[in-house]
Amino acid sequence: MKAAKGHSAEVPRLSTTTPDIVKTMLNLFFILVLCLCCRTATSLIAGNSVKVGRVSAGPIEISSLGCGTWSWGNKLLWDYDPSQDEEIYKAYRAIRDAGVTIFDTADSYGTLELNGRAEILLGQFERRYLSETQSNQGGNGFELGKLFGNLASQSSQASRKQQVATKFAPYPWRITRGSLMQAARESLKRLEQDKLCVAQLHWSTANYQPLQEGALWEGIADIYDANLCEAVGVSNYGPLQLQKFSKCMTERNVPIAIAQVQYSLLTARNNEILDSCNDVGCRLISYSPLCLGLLSGKYNLDNLPRPGNPRRQLFKELLPGAKPLLSTLEAVADDVGKTQSQVAINWAICKGTVPIPGARNWKQAEENLGAVGWSLSKGAVEQLDIASANVKKKMIENIFQTR
Repeated sequence: MKAAKGHSAEVPRLSTTTPDIVKTMLNLFFILVLCLCCRTATSLIAGNSVKVGRVSAGPIEISSLGCGTWSWGNKLLWDYDPSQDEEIYKAYRAIRDAGVTIFDTADSYGTLELNGRAEILLGQFERRYLSETQSNQGGNGFELGKLFGNLASQSSQASRKQQVATKFAPYPWRITRGSLMQAARESLKRLEQDKLCVAQLHWSTANYQPLQEGALWEGIADIYDANLCEAVGVSNYGPLQLQKFSKCMTERNVPIAIAQVQYSLLTARNNEILDSCNDVGCRLISYSPLCLGLLSGKYNLDNLPRPGNPRRQLFKELLPGAKPLLSTLEAVADDVGKTQSQVAINWAICKGTVPIPGARNWKQAEENLGAVGWSLSKGAVEQLDIASANVKKKMIENIFQTR
């Protein structure tokens, strides 16, 4: 029916009731909000993706790259001073943000009055890191992006918990199994934590005090039985001694997670310890993967560590014979667009080990992290293997290294 002149046409009535319209609009609104939130969350997760992968280590899982803390407190070799702690923390934060969880330390790390300093810093740094991370997730007001970002971050943090692998030195006075238990409790006190990820024996006494070895092995197993660690490990054990240790731990039903040795392009007998680790079912941790910095490309005979630093004389002896290897390392680095340090660390990763280079500032941390997320080609690894094998004068072994 036509409307009268000067009057509006009658608007047809909707069959849907007002409550139904409101409900439909609300549903559409929430669907839209959910889509936007999912998109935001996905973007946040992708933007904060963890670069460092995960690998098995006996019964546990650890990051494919670790961090060594030998330099944290060491005045002799690394010129440590407590004033450096803030710079070290910046390195720690960068490493943790990238997904590194495994940190190697020892109750003996720290010079003289600074003994145990590395463990103290590890505990302090992690507490600060967690506090700052939680603070950054906070904020006023209801922001959907932050809400979903926080949920993603919290989930990520739960899977990236700090893992401390500390080593107990077989001091001459540690001759009973109980003395090692006490050492574990003292380390946990310095860390201000309840449980270690891995409790390790720093070295074997088989070469000079074989009777002490038995007590140490029983003591490290007692630490596991007391629920003070998730697994055990050893350092500076050769293939034969690792097999003996494994047999003892099997009898005690104690899992071995890691065995660590000095492992780099300048060390000898690499394959033997790798085979032994595979036999006992643990992961090889490669400490000093840069051979105290010699493989970084930073040093030459005209640029050595400061006078008085033990590395100075060592580098004088090693550099002449290492020139062909260093030249190959430089050439490979140029080919792949990486630094020599990153190539040397990646080589160790390609061998199936978890390298634990140290970092005392943000720049060193970023340098180390540049070694992950890619892999050397098989040909490049072979090139480096050949150059390494041709070095006549290798890096000196740890004096406590056993066969």
